[in-house]
Amino acid sequence: MIKITQAPTKAIPALRKFSITGVASSDHASKNLTLSVDNQLKMTGPVVDRTGSWRLDLLFQQPGNHHLKIGIDDESVNLNIQVLGNQPKHATVGNAIAPPPPGKLPLKEAAAPTLEQLVKQAYEKGASDLHLGVGKIPCFRLRGYMRATQYPETDEKTFFSWLQEVLNPEEIQRFKEMMDFDGSAEYKFSRVRINVFNTIKGPAMVLRLIPIKILTIDDLNLPPVLKEICYQDKGLVLITGPTGSGKSTTLAAMIDYLNDLPKHIITIEDPIEFVHQNRQAVIDQRQVGNHTLMFENGLKACLREDPDVILIGELRDRNTVNTAIKAAQTGHLVFGTLHTNSAVKTMERILSLYNPDEQNAVRLQAAETLIAVIAQSLVETTDGKRTAVHEILVNTETVKDLIKRGELGEIELLIPECTIDGMCSMNQSLYKLYEEGQITEETALSTSPNSNEMTRMLKGVIR
Repeated sequence: MIKITQAPTKAIPALRKFSITGVASSDHASKNLTLSVDNQLKMTGPVVDRTGSWRLDLLFQQPGNHHLKIGIDDESVNLNIQVLGNQPKHATVGNAIAPPPPGKLPLKEAAAPTLEQLVKQAYEKGASDLHLGVGKIPCFRLRGYMRATQYPETDEKTFFSWLQEVLNPEEIQRFKEMMDFDGSAEYKFSRVRINVFNTIKGPAMVLRLIPIKILTIDDLNLPPVLKEICYQDKGLVLITGPTGSGKSTTLAAMIDYLNDLPKHIITIEDPIEFVHQNRQAVIDQRQVGNHTLMFENGLKACLREDPDVILIGELRDRNTVNTAIKAAQTGHLVFGTLHTNSAVKTMERILSLYNPDEQNAVRLQAAETLIAVIAQSLVETTDGKRTAVHEILVNTETVKDLIKRGELGEIELLIPECTIDGMCSMNQSLYKLYEEGQITEETALSTSPNSNEMTRMLKGVIR
């Protein structure tokens, strides 16, 4: 048996993500769905979970009425989806929705530009990243999608001329020897974070554009509880989310807020992204590779440098986690990031760094030092921009007790019930944006980690 429980009932705009959910019989658990689009495009869908539930995340570009056939084993269900728009045909499937094929951006120049010219064009168009590589056409990432420019494919001479604009000879040689390089550069209009790497076609690099102006907590419309967190004297604050979810922007806004307090702030980053100018605070920023050899070394050293606040670019391994917890225990406010997408998964990720016989001690330490976990993602708004949505866990006495007992699953159920403490679930954050008209129903459903609950919220069954 296979059955659809939720699907769009209205026409879907082109380029708009949407979800279809359903159930299957228990003997289909752990099997992959199959999807056929217009009897031509056939794809392997997601796995049916152990409860029999399944979910398809889709995106279309071709307008018209599209026929979907969703199957498992010898059973299938049919569904028609109407799509509005006038884009080239394309459909994707999966929880990680792939972008549409690269489109062409009209640019005035056809000859190879300088790297600064490319970065400036990316900045003016509002791109988040610039992708360059030998044998590839320069591309911008605009609002989450890759867009090719009208420049020709890059040759090796042009590529290394770009490297020479931002790297010194020693850094270029280091890249040639190590085949990877992380760095940063600054222009009058923007900073860039640079990663250079080798591919089958030759060397390539991605430049992440970082605004010179640091947006405040209010500018970003971040939850007010983030200001309260900044006033804590000691403890561990974790900002989590996938790559490109705005973690660095949120961290920069919180450090900017602390800049109006008489604090000593030390940041250890790889590389430095946002550059802070001292106001009331004294801020020392250190880049791994330039100012300290390793995260662990810089973190241990900064404990002897009289800090009030420590920012760690990423909690990469158990040694860094150990030192971060120690710093939080000894009277410092510590900020760090992880590539996890929920508060519970953040705790699980930290525990996974340790052997089973060590995990109980780590849980006790985490319970005593944790202040909050702020998990975030970016969603497309109705005006074509992007904004952050959050799941926020505040370490209340109840949460602390659940962490100590290892009952992490109970924390997920507790979060939406504790809004008075500043907590919120991802669905509550999405619903708030939907009520304000910032996102569509389709965006809320496709982004939600629990689309069935989101459906009930949109129908007014729960809040």
